[in-house]
Amino acid sequence: MPKSKRLLELMMAVNRMRTFTVKELSQQFGVSTRTILRDLQELSELGVPLYSEVGPHGGYRILKERILPPIAFTEGEAFAIFFAIHGLRHYPDLPFEAEASSALAKFYQFMPQDIRDRIDQMRDRVDFVTPVRRTGSPHLAVLLDASMNQSVLRIDYESRNRISSRDIQPIGIYTHSGLWYCPAYCFQTGGNRVFRCDRMHGVTQSDMAPIDRRHIHLGNREKEHSAIGDTVQIKAELTRLGVQMCEAEPWTLSLLHVRENGTGWLEGESAKADLPFLASFMIRLDDEAVVASPPELLDAIRLKLSALMRKYEE
Repeated sequence: MPKSKRLLELMMAVNRMRTFTVKELSQQFGVSTRTILRDLQELSELGVPLYSEVGPHGGYRILKERILPPIAFTEGEAFAIFFAIHGLRHYPDLPFEAEASSALAKFYQFMPQDIRDRIDQMRDRVDFVTPVRRTGSPHLAVLLDASMNQSVLRIDYESRNRISSRDIQPIGIYTHSGLWYCPAYCFQTGGNRVFRCDRMHGVTQSDMAPIDRRHIHLGNREKEHSAIGDTVQIKAELTRLGVQMCEAEPWTLSLLHVRENGTGWLEGESAKADLPFLASFMIRLDDEAVVASPPELLDAIRLKLSALMRKYEE
């Protein structure tokens, strides 16, 4: 077996085995232990994080970070991956910010010179612009880990000019218009809520026992009907422009219905606690929406409009 092929297969083998001895690798590849030691030294120089353990039961183990085997990309695939990562630079916070920057640097460094030249030319020709936000979301990595590990977090959350503590079990995180959001099960309200990550002033592990929600993820969370306290049924007619404005808001997608002519309506269940937010949203839609129900939402809209009138009359 050529040395280059053996090194590649050896890299994949140690990445898969995680712990191993020189003798085991020698038998597997049919070469001497001295040859395996030289190969391991070369892998270490290439960046494979190997750690040797001495003693009668010693050997080698690979550190926490796994090294992926080489992957061949076409020119178009290389452009797509580079600019997908490059576009993330507009976000002040990412759950894997350092890793994204490192991956981009490695990807660019090992490209052929002609591909790098084309990327340099394209940098000023393509971009993924997101609104610049002044607020930060420093807890993204913790929220993402909690969503994968089914753990409960205690957050200090700012809403309506006050900060309250609550226990949540995250479903995941997503970004929209430059802001990060975390859909989660809220133990205080007994149902799913969406929290803005930049409004979380503190995130710690909670003593609350988690519930089994492994089947819930970002793709199907809207279909789960969980008790969320007092709820109301909302319905509002939308013009074509009103539909387009709602399509720009991720939280409306489970309520939005569109007709063939482009008009539509909002219909579905909402928590009573969200009525002030819904009232502000409906006012923002202006003439592009007409609320039919519930009466509580109509009252909330009138109350906000009356407050605005008094403000400007004064």
